[in-house]
Amino acid sequence: MPLALITGPTSGIGFAFARALAAEGHDLVLVSRDSERLQRLAADLHDESGVRCEVLPADLGEVEQCARVETRLAQEPFDVVVNNAGFGLRRPFEANDVEVEQRGFDVMVRAVMRLCHAAIGPMRQAGRGDVVNVSSVAGFLPRGTYGAHKAWVTSFSRWAALHYRPDGLRVMALCPGFVRTEFHQRMDADLAGIPSWMWLDADRLVAEALTDLRNGKAVSVPTRRYKAVVAMSRIAPASLVEKAARRGR
Repeated sequence: MPLALITGPTSGIGFAFARALAAEGHDLVLVSRDSERLQRLAADLHDESGVRCEVLPADLGEVEQCARVETRLAQEPFDVVVNNAGFGLRRPFEANDVEVEQRGFDVMVRAVMRLCHAAIGPMRQAGRGDVVNVSSVAGFLPRGTYGAHKAWVTSFSRWAALHYRPDGLRVMALCPGFVRTEFHQRMDADLAGIPSWMWLDADRLVAEALTDLRNGKAVSVPTRRYKAVVAMSRIAPASLVEKAARRGR
């Protein structure tokens, strides 16, 4: 059976990827800090889809724990790797604890780079493999360190998609906007001013993302409205884009 590894699968976009790939018949390796939720998720997915689910508790912000995931990826070629783990940064950069800023970098940049590095070698040898790096529309906007992290993820994924395509690999950055998940609740974000039309459904987002991946897209931006946001970010004056992007980090 095909094999997939997903980071941050216990809720939101990662959970939607886990369900979608399990429904397709992928055995899963599930990576998260929350061992108890991982165990429940693995049991539920096995009951729903009959797939084998391996639980790998790890905090990707810690070098030693991230290394355990790297070791697992290097053991055999995975068919799909979804780098989804991440968290929002609500406080302004200068007011935030620098250790929280460092942790954001470690989880959303360093870990993504290291897990891609571990996965791509065996994939190249096998002549196949898909990598989805969950980025954000925020990566196209001036939005503090969170936006900068996601800009790196998108840029790296675009390069990797081109570079490894001749080897039979597909690499894609998924760049959603506001998705109905636990993400914003965890950062205690003020969402009162977000219009309803900007919200996305995680299951639909993932279904469209998998279609884009298999069609060879290097960057997947959902819906026409978010494609318009990205297009405007490229042509509007920087000061105007920065003002529009101030909500959240």
